[in-house]
Amino acid sequence: MSQIDASDAERTATPIPETHGLTVWAEIDLAALEANVRTLRALARASEFMAVVKADAYGHGLLPVARAAVRGGATWLGVAQFAEAFALRDAGLTTRLLTWLSVPGADFAGAVARDIDLSASAPWVLDEIAAAASELGRTARVHLKVDTGLGRGGAYGADWTTLVEHARRLESRGSVAVVGIWTHFAHADSPEHPTVLAQQERFFEAVTEAERAGLRPEVRHLANSAATLVHPSAHADLVRPGIAMYGLTPVPQVDDDFGLRPVMTLRARLALVKALPAGQGVSYGHAYVPDVDTVVGLVPAGYADGVPRNATNVGPVLVEGRRTTIAGRVCMDQFVVDLGPASQARAGDVVTLFGGAPGEPTAQEWADATGTISYEIVTRLGARVPRLYVGAAGGDA
Repeated sequence: MSQIDASDAERTATPIPETHGLTVWAEIDLAALEANVRTLRALARASEFMAVVKADAYGHGLLPVARAAVRGGATWLGVAQFAEAFALRDAGLTTRLLTWLSVPGADFAGAVARDIDLSASAPWVLDEIAAAASELGRTARVHLKVDTGLGRGGAYGADWTTLVEHARRLESRGSVAVVGIWTHFAHADSPEHPTVLAQQERFFEAVTEAERAGLRPEVRHLANSAATLVHPSAHADLVRPGIAMYGLTPVPQVDDDFGLRPVMTLRARLALVKALPAGQGVSYGHAYVPDVDTVVGLVPAGYADGVPRNATNVGPVLVEGRRTTIAGRVCMDQFVVDLGPASQARAGDVVTLFGGAPGEPTAQEWADATGTISYEIVTRLGARVPRLYVGAAGGDA
């Protein structure tokens, strides 16, 4: 365990909110989120800004985050699923909104009625959108997605030509309006990867083909968080930051935090503190065995809350102003930390799993320790972890 200056961390961190006996909670700093949006906007001043709030805003809370992003200057919102888009509209958010994942039989009519932009990667999607729009007597706003090399969503190769031609036919009938063309990078988080430039070139070739066919998109967009930060040539008409908006870098190999502030801090309180003798194994399978008499603390958070089970013996935490790691297995509802023989900790003391203040472990450190990415660390938090909003404006706290 390594000692840090706890008083310095306390001066710098946002004060811990009243937790009313909560065992584990996530503090969401909406002021930090607004500041991150402004920082990212400054990098792409000539572009519109889509705040990506899919997956419950990367685990941070859909509605409070969306509102904070708009306050920070976001001019669009982006989500993956219809339910997320419907929740935003039904809560009164009127910002331009795109959703991009659908299957046959999805509620396209509900989306069109709510003035939600829709993505299409295949002719059948256009047909279902057009049918819904026609029934409503509306014109649906559509973004055509081209696969420029990710090999995931979007129309690839000759399928792009087919998609463009089909969209133009439907547009001429008044049921759809192609307002956007977009794509997604495969390697934007690797600044020197040759596919980044190759995908940009293919994208603008696809845009040219669509325009020659008679389409007139309002926005062309391909820049995710990484491209927004390190590829200005990809900014185009609109950028789509996701993870960077939450203060986590999509390019951890670049030694630069880009002025972003982590938005989420995950904390818990010790439920039990007790002495254990040397040689007494800890938790299931005795995966950790202290070699000296020591004091351990029980943290009431586990994999049901989103703490990775493979953080066993490696997940970093901050307690008593010191850094240590999880001792033994991460269980469904709890894990143990070795506090050391001199510990003065008591039940109720705060344990910080990750955050952004000096001395606190970060989501990236958790990602490195468990062999994943920071995106997963924050989005995997379970529904039983309350989100407490701090630094809020407009009634979000």
